[in-house]
Amino acid sequence: MSTLALQQHYKDKVVPALKKKLGYTNAHQVPRLEKIVVTSCMGKSPDRKVAVDDAVNEIQKITGQRPSITYSKKAVANFKLREGEALGARVTLRGARMWEFLHRFINITAPNIRDFRGISSKSFDGRGNYACGISDQSIFPEIEIDQIKRTIGFDLIFVTSAPTDAEGRELLTELGMPFRDMKKANEVEAAAN
Repeated sequence: MSTLALQQHYKDKVVPALKKKLGYTNAHQVPRLEKIVVTSCMGKSPDRKVAVDDAVNEIQKITGQRPSITYSKKAVANFKLREGEALGARVTLRGARMWEFLHRFINITAPNIRDFRGISSKSFDGRGNYACGISDQSIFPEIEIDQIKRTIGFDLIFVTSAPTDAEGRELLTELGMPFRDMKKANEVEAAAN
């Protein structure tokens, strides 16, 4: 399914399905994906400036869009952090780039996670938005493994217009997000013990 096909799938299949499932009378009430935010923070890295530059380059390769650099708001002595020091990178994807990234994440990137059995469906924020942490950039096909200088983790935030977590989960499930079936996971864990 290509990027345009995923967008068309949302309009043709997901909207009517959610309209029926959630009991909406108007198609404009149906939750939609508004944006995807990709962030990375360098924290305690001893060479933070170089690490931030590496994060900027990696995020740009992954998303196809130049990220903005985030700066610290206040000084923290324990982390050897000064006010205004570069701390990480962030990019917000909307429109065609958002749909392309979602398509690549669902179909290519998520299945590349080691021992992949689905992603957790517990990371909703109470307002229908979903966050997912990626601990290693090597699962993205755009990253050349022999070019990796350091392991960089990312946070992916899927911002929806859904008012509740259940509606946000339904939207992302209908779009094809590979959530782990929690009942099966608990049964397998109980059988192993």
